[in-house]
Amino acid sequence: MAVEASARHILIDNEDICNQVKEQIISGDLDFVEAAEQYSLCPSGDQGGELGTFGKGQMVKEFEDVVFSAPVGEIQGPVQTEFGYHLIEVTSRND
Repeated sequence: MAVEASARHILIDNEDICNQVKEQIISGDLDFVEAAEQYSLCPSGDQGGELGTFGKGQMVKEFEDVVFSAPVGEIQGPVQTEFGYHLIEVTSRND
């Protein structure tokens, strides 16, 4: 069976702002879904950053490396890709 994961993310074009948003989520001042709706430049922000389920080879390498190695439910980032800076939360993985 192929390894698949579900994740949500927040895409921001500034690393400092990305770090500030991460701190607000970790401190409980902001919920991940609210942060995605408010800050994410990705269309998925409208769905709380939800990307659905995907397998290896479907996302850019830097993003995928985190999704297929990070603990489920723990916010990762900022992770820089060609698109900007991501905060990533793996919501499930079948490994």
